[in-house]
Amino acid sequence: MATSDIHDHGAHVAAAAESRWAMVVGAIILFLLAMTAYMSLHWAAMPPVRTETIDPSTLHIAGEFVEGNLGTALEPDGAVTVRVVANQYSFTPQCVVVPTDTPVTIRATAADVVHGFSIATTNVNMMLVPGYISNFRTRFTEPGEHLMPCHEYCGTGHASMWAHVQIIDKGEFMRRAATARRLSCVK
Repeated sequence: MATSDIHDHGAHVAAAAESRWAMVVGAIILFLLAMTAYMSLHWAAMPPVRTETIDPSTLHIAGEFVEGNLGTALEPDGAVTVRVVANQYSFTPQCVVVPTDTPVTIRATAADVVHGFSIATTNVNMMLVPGYISNFRTRFTEPGEHLMPCHEYCGTGHASMWAHVQIIDKGEFMRRAATARRLSCVK
């Protein structure tokens, strides 16, 4: 084969490979665009029904998030519900008690600006937006004490906005729940 024939053959192989890769990339782009269009139309036609709203200016006056309802409560079915309100620059309550090996639902909202929190070394990570109730379901397996810092910048006092979470043995939790409507970190 002459040098020009080898060069032409190499150019043909390279052009064919580039053409195949261009088709693969084009197919991926078309798939992603179609998926985006489908999901956009789907969510426009069927908005999430689980979105709960609340009036942040009156949440402390009446309803689920009044101060007497905040904290940890044992439900009749044996599950646990924790209610928390975020306010510049604190969480109410400042300390939450939850049991091990029990379904826990955290319901939280913000009274003023966007807040968020995560519970260290767990899978809990929530965003709190004024006017909306955020829900998170989890189960804690190990007892311990954890910090719950605000992870959304909420103003000059943001660095000092945190709370505690005590995860205690399920038996101890049930003993405490038998004598109190809402549990706190104080024994």
